[in-house]
Amino acid sequence: MEYDFKKIVGAFAIDGELIRCERYGEGHINETYLATVNESGKEVNYIVQKINTNLFRDVDKLMNNIRLVTEFSRKKIAERGGDPDRESLTLVYTKTGAAYIRDAESGGCFRIYKYITDAIAYQVVEKPEHFYQSAVAFGDFANLLAQFDAKQLYEVLPNFHNTVKRFSDFENSLNADRFGRAKDVQKEIDFVLKRKEYCSRIVDLLASGEMPTKVTHNDTKLNNVMLDAHTGKYVAVIDLDTIMPGSICYDFGDSIRFGCNPAAEDEPDLRKVNFSLELFEVYVQGYLGALEKSVTEVEKKNLAFGAILMTYECGMRFLADYLDGDVYFRTHRAGQNLDRCRTQFKLIEDMEKCYDQMCKIVEKY
Repeated sequence: MEYDFKKIVGAFAIDGELIRCERYGEGHINETYLATVNESGKEVNYIVQKINTNLFRDVDKLMNNIRLVTEFSRKKIAERGGDPDRESLTLVYTKTGAAYIRDAESGGCFRIYKYITDAIAYQVVEKPEHFYQSAVAFGDFANLLAQFDAKQLYEVLPNFHNTVKRFSDFENSLNADRFGRAKDVQKEIDFVLKRKEYCSRIVDLLASGEMPTKVTHNDTKLNNVMLDAHTGKYVAVIDLDTIMPGSICYDFGDSIRFGCNPAAEDEPDLRKVNFSLELFEVYVQGYLGALEKSVTEVEKKNLAFGAILMTYECGMRFLADYLDGDVYFRTHRAGQNLDRCRTQFKLIEDMEKCYDQMCKIVEKY
């Protein structure tokens, strides 16, 4: 569908005339466009996004989350002498002060961000320095928002990392066994059941208040970090659609889950799947260095466990989806979700063997 971008961009507080607007980036959730505007003879770029309202049904609450977090982080960046327009996502508000518009013709919801200049988002880790910079990025993101009251945020994906609920969902899938697949994956089922006690640890710490509830990004992949095009250093964290209240152990753990495995997430040959303790140390050094003093003792004690927990949660979800007939995660071949689950379980086995070393590395930094 074609959109009237001249009209859409014109609804925002942008003083200039739209020159062009073209599809941009490699995102799979929202439709992203690069808009170029003539502002007093100078070409200025903006990011225009059509929000996926099938996934994000309450756009008001979604955008209020982003407004609250970006305004808070921009203030903190300015206080430390940084450039908020480059070091943070920056919403462009409409002429009436709203965070987005609903286009009357298409019915779509559109928002605009300032374009972050001279920066690149890599899709894959090409060298350890990229992984280190992503650690610095997400550590700094957590540090900037450490004093933000995360309970103000709406849960756009309720119970996303509630591992107790995830385990209950897995049991429901197992008990239903609608496709008769359970008999062929008993080893994997037993793997999940034997580690049930993992599920409640961080959930209980958050509920009791012993672990602070903080802002979590919930998609801590390298492609959500902008790196300077010249120096390769971290510039900003992007894609804040899934920011929610939770534990920083979730974000840390998910980064480790996908970043410390050199093999593909659906690699059938488990001999190629290995947990890299070296890359773990690279990430810990960058993450804790950026977190500075905002990390608490209980968080530090659970960072290494968070890596196991997030890998367990993900593997459990892949296995549940396999039992359900592959209805949630997109598959391109038979057994792909089963391969995905097995890679996660192999990583867990590796992490369990070197868990003491992981904890010592956290203590080191």
